[in-house]
Amino acid sequence: MHKGMTKLFYLLALLASAASGAYAQVADTVVHAEGKIIHALTKELITARITYKSLPYGNVIGTLNTSNYTFPLYFNDKYSIEVVAPGFLPAKYMIDPAEANNNKRVIRDIELTAGNIHEVKHEVGKVLRLNNLIFEVGKSRIEAESYHELDLVVRMMNDNPKMIIQLEGHTDFLGSADENMKLSEARVEAVKKYLVDKRIEKNRIKTKAFGGTAPLSRDNTPEAHRLNRRVELRILAN
Repeated sequence: MHKGMTKLFYLLALLASAASGAYAQVADTVVHAEGKIIHALTKELITARITYKSLPYGNVIGTLNTSNYTFPLYFNDKYSIEVVAPGFLPAKYMIDPAEANNNKRVIRDIELTAGNIHEVKHEVGKVLRLNNLIFEVGKSRIEAESYHELDLVVRMMNDNPKMIIQLEGHTDFLGSADENMKLSEARVEAVKKYLVDKRIEKNRIKTKAFGGTAPLSRDNTPEAHRLNRRVELRILAN
């Protein structure tokens, strides 16, 4: 039977069990994700929009607006979760039911960083992910939608004239390891060129390519591969 149909029948069974009064017993077998959305610096609760979906096909999708979230991880699927709040950088995570505790709970508190990238506290060693940096598929050409975020990097470096950064390029782990390394190197060099063209001194920008050797997730799903393809900015000096 197709996996999607199996899940549909399971959901119908849950509804039927609710009608028969047996829902609590069935629900006890389901793993739940739960946690708080908090300010990374002040640790205060933040009300955020939380969007979650099952992986890899998104058969189950939901949205919450809260500072304390909980939702079921049906079928023992992994789920992606995206957290967005006004005035904060967005956060994206993956939640794995295999990490559940003895109470069938995956506890994940999510910290949000205030402001745009140039407003983040600039401690040496801090790593910032450029979430809105978009390249052509399989290429190093930067899409125009990325310019706003890169201009924020320019502003951050102009506001902090002693800052030295390292751009770190990552791909997914599909395909040739050598080609992935070359692609990640080409992409960070393209970002460096953009910043230098905006009159940031090139000796303030280091680059490092990782290819697919440092993935955020080892899952072989489209969502996991998308998360793994990224450029991060590490502050080396300030």
